Amino acid sequence: MNYPTPHINATPDDFGQTVLMPGDPLRSKYIAEHFLENARLVNNVRGVQGYTGTYHGVKVSVMASGMGIPSIGIYSYELYNAFGVQNIMRIGSAGSINPDIHVRDIVIAQGACTDSNFLHQYHIDGTFAPIASYEMLRRAVASCEQVGATYHVGNVLSTDNFYNDDEGMPEVLQTVPAWIKMGVMACEMEAAGLYMTAARWKKNALCICTISDHMLTGEALPAEERQTSFTQMMEVALETAVKLEK
Repeated sequence: MNYPTPHINATPDDFGQTVLMPGDPLRSKYIAEHFLENARLVNNVRGVQGYTGTYHGVKVSVMASGMGIPSIGIYSYELYNAFGVQNIMRIGSAGSINPDIHVRDIVIAQGACTDSNFLHQYHIDGTFAPIASYEMLRRAVASCEQVGATYHVGNVLSTDNFYNDDEGMPEVLQTVPAWIKMGVMACEMEAAGLYMTAARWKKNALCICTISDHMLTGEALPAEERQTSFTQMMEVALETAVKLEK
C-alpha cells in the first residue's frame, strides 16, 4: 500500500510504533497537548487529528478512530499496512453492564464479542473470537497495578448500535440482558473490528476504556467530564506504550 492513503496524509516516519486511538478528534488533540511532549500534528484529513510526540523519551502517536467498527477498521488497516505501526491501543469510554463495575473504573478488553458483520470479509466458514494481543494485555495489567487503578479484565461487546430498539420486547430477548448472562463487562463500539484487523495483518491491538455510563443504574458522566476524566486511563495507556519498547 502506498502512502499517503485516502485517510491519512503522512509518512511512516511521522508515527511511532504505538498509536493510541480515541474515537473523538478533540480527545486526540487534548491528549497530545496534555500528556505528550513536543507533540506535532501529523494528520488532519477530514479533521481526524493525529499527533506524534514523546512520553518518557518514547515516541508515541495518538490519532482519532472515529466512531464504530467501520471507521476504526479503515484507520487501523492503513496504519498497520502503510505506516509501519505495530501496536494500536484503543482508548475511550464504555458503558458497564456489570453491577460490580462502576463509573470511572477501567476495563481492559481481553476479548471482544460483536453483533457486527465485519468478519464476513475474511470468508471464514465459522466464527472467529477477536482477542487482544497478550503482550499488550499483560503490560497494561502491570501498568494498572503500577498506578493503582481499579481495573477489570474480560469480555466486552463491540456493538454496531448505540440505540437499541428493544421497545415491546420481552426481557429475555432484549439486547443487554442477553449479553449480561454471558458475563460481558461493558459495551463499546470498536474493539472487535480493531482486534480482527490486527489478527489479519499480524499486528498487536488492545482496548482500554474508562466506564463513563452504567447501563443498569443509569449513572453517567456529564459530556464535558467525559473529555477530561480519563487521566488514570491515560497513565495506564502511556505506561503500557513505554513498556512495549522494552
